[in-house]
Amino acid sequence: MNQEERDQLAINTIRTLSIDAVQQAKSGHPGTPMALAPLVYTLWNRILCFDPKDPIWPDRDRFVLSNGHASMLLWSMLFLTRTQAVNADYENLGKPSVTLDDIRHFRQLDSKAPGHPEYHWVSGVETTTGPLGQGIATSVGMAIARKWLAARYNKPDFALFDYNVYAVCGDGCLMEGIGSEAASIAGHLQLSDLCWIYDNNHITIEGKTSITFTEDVATRFQAYRWNVLRVGDANDLQRIEDALEVFRKTTDRPTLIILDSHIGYGSPHKVDTAAAHGEPLGDDEVKLTKRAYGWPEDAKFLVPDGVMETFDAGIGKRGAEARQKWEALLAAYAKKYPELAAEIDQMQRRELPKGWDRDLPVFKADAKGIAGRDASGEVLNRLAQNVPWLIGGSADLGPSNKTTLKFAGAGDFEPGSYGGRNLHFGIREHAMAAIVNGLSLSKIRAFGGTFFIFSDYARPAIRLSALMELPTIMVFTHDAMGDGEDGPTHQPVEQLISLRAIPGLSVMRPADANEVVEAYRHILQLRHQPAVLALSRQPLPTFDRTKYASAAGVSRGAYVMADAKDGNPEIILIATGSEVALIVEAHEALAAKGVRSRIVSMPSWDVFEHQPQTYREEVLPPAVKLRLAVEQASAMGWERYVGDQGRVIGMKAFGASAPLKELQRKYGFEPEKVVEAALEMLGRK
Repeated sequence: MNQEERDQLAINTIRTLSIDAVQQAKSGHPGTPMALAPLVYTLWNRILCFDPKDPIWPDRDRFVLSNGHASMLLWSMLFLTRTQAVNADYENLGKPSVTLDDIRHFRQLDSKAPGHPEYHWVSGVETTTGPLGQGIATSVGMAIARKWLAARYNKPDFALFDYNVYAVCGDGCLMEGIGSEAASIAGHLQLSDLCWIYDNNHITIEGKTSITFTEDVATRFQAYRWNVLRVGDANDLQRIEDALEVFRKTTDRPTLIILDSHIGYGSPHKVDTAAAHGEPLGDDEVKLTKRAYGWPEDAKFLVPDGVMETFDAGIGKRGAEARQKWEALLAAYAKKYPELAAEIDQMQRRELPKGWDRDLPVFKADAKGIAGRDASGEVLNRLAQNVPWLIGGSADLGPSNKTTLKFAGAGDFEPGSYGGRNLHFGIREHAMAAIVNGLSLSKIRAFGGTFFIFSDYARPAIRLSALMELPTIMVFTHDAMGDGEDGPTHQPVEQLISLRAIPGLSVMRPADANEVVEAYRHILQLRHQPAVLALSRQPLPTFDRTKYASAAGVSRGAYVMADAKDGNPEIILIATGSEVALIVEAHEALAAKGVRSRIVSMPSWDVFEHQPQTYREEVLPPAVKLRLAVEQASAMGWERYVGDQGRVIGMKAFGASAPLKELQRKYGFEPEKVVEAALEMLGRK
C-alpha cells in the first residue's frame, strides 16, 4: 500500500466511524465529518504539533472544532491517534481518552463521545464548543495567550511558547456576531499564530446559505486585516497542506483558509443537501455511501489494519519528538531562569505564587466611603503585581470600570508589543468574555470588565466558563441604580438573578471597600470556578469593623455583620452591595425603638449555599421567621432566604432616568422604608 492509499484509508475510516456513530445514535451531524475528514487528517497527521501521549503539554498546537456539531471528527481523531486521558490533577491515567466503545455509544450517557466537544470531560478537547461562534472567539484568547507567554517567558535560544492555534468553523460561526467581534480584534492585534479554516459548504439547516448569507467572506476578512487563502477542493490534501504552510510562514496577521467542500461527500442522494447536516443518513444511504468509498457496506465501526499505525508514524512520532525536545529545553531554561520556570510551573497547575495576597489595602472606616469600582481598582492593581500572570482589561470602559493596571511596567497588549498586562477589547463584550475563556484555557489568570447591564452581551461565554469550570473573573461595575441619569437601559434589574442561576458561577456583590478586598481574596483562590463581581459606581460607606463584624465573612458568602444585643433577634435584615448600608441604618433606628434586629451581609448566594448547614442556620436561624431582604434588583429568588413570612424590598419594574437619591425615594430604597416594613412585619407602628 502506497502513501496515497494509506492516506485515503485513514480518511475513509474517519468518515465511516462518523457515519456509523450518528446512525447508531439516531442523532447527530454526519455531513460535515464526511466533508472535512481530509482536512482534519492532513492537519493532524502532517502539521499539528501535538503529542497524543501528553495532550496537555504546554507548547502543543491547539485545535478548536468551532462547528462543534461535527464532534465525530474530533472523537475519531482522539481515538485513532491513541490520545491519553488526563485527570483534573494533570496526571496521565494510562488509558485512552476516547475508545471505540465510546464512539459506539456516541451521544449516550457517560460516553466520552458526547454530542459536542466538552472540555474537562474529554482529554484532548481544548474548549467546549456548541453555540456557534464561541470556538473561534475562544481561539482568539488562546492566540493572545501564546503571544503574551512568548513575550514574557521566551528568551534567546529558548522559544518555550511557539505554538499555533487552529480553529475549524462553518457558516454559522461566521454569521454569529461574536465571530465578527473576534475576527475584528484578532486582525487588529495581528495574531499571526491564529488560523481559522472555514468550511465553505454552502449549506445550513434551512437549506442553501444563499437564502441568508451572500456576503463576500474573503473581502470581509481582508478588511479585518487577515491573510485570506482559498482551497477549492476539500479532498486535495496537498493544497490543504500548502495553505497551512503559508499560514505558518505568515508573521504579521492571522490567516483565514476558505475551504470549498461538499457536505455529505460520498452520499449519492444527500451530498450538498441540508439533509446531510443534522440527521442520520439512513441505513440504505449508509450502504450506498460506503460502497462509494470502496468500503465494506455491511461493516460497522471498522478500523482497518494499519490505520492507527499511520497516525502513530505521523502525529504520534512527530508529537513525541517535539515534546521531548521541549522538555529538555525547559530543563535547561530552568537552570538559567529558575524564577521564570517556577512561574510557568505554578501557572500550569493553576497555583498562586507565594505572597500573592501581600499588601492588599485595608480601608479605614469612612462615612463617605469609596465606590466599589474604585476599591476594586486598588485591589486589582496590587494583586496583579503579586501574580505576574494576572492580565485583563475592559470592553472600552477601563477608566470607568477601574480595571486598568497602572503600576510601573504593566503596559498595554498591542500589535507588536505583546508583553503588556492591559488588554483593550474594544466595544465587544461577547468576544471579550470568550477571549477571557481562551486565556484561562491557556492557564493565564484573566479578567474582563464592563458595566453590569452589559453582562447580557457576555452571558453566553460566561455560561461556558462555568460549564468548563474555568477560574475566569468578570468585573462588572454600575451594579444597580448608581448611574441614575442614564436611565433604565443602564440600570440592571434582572442581571443578578440571571447570573445567579448559572450553575457553578460565583456571583459576589460586596457591600463596602473591605468586602471588595475579601471578595478578591476568595476569588483568586478559585481553581475551577468562574466568578463575577458586581460593584457600585457610587461611593459606599466603609464600615467601622471594630463595631461591625470583620469583612472576612465574605469568604462564607453571608455573615452576621451586627446582631441584637442579646443575640436573640426578632427580625433579620439581609442585603447585598449598596443596600447593606441601608439595613445598617435601619438596624440602628430599630434598636432605638426597642426592636432586636440582626444584619446579615450576603455578598454571594453561591458561596453561602456551599457552607455547612450548621453555619447557614447560625446566620439565618430557622426559628426567626421574620426576615426582610433588600436589594436593588429583581426580588426573584429571595424567597429561599426570607421564607413565607418574610418580605423583599426589590425591583418589580425597570428603573428610570433621575438622580440616584430620587430613584431611591421612588423605589423605596431608604432606611425609613426598611424600618417601616420591619415594624409592619412585627405588627408595630
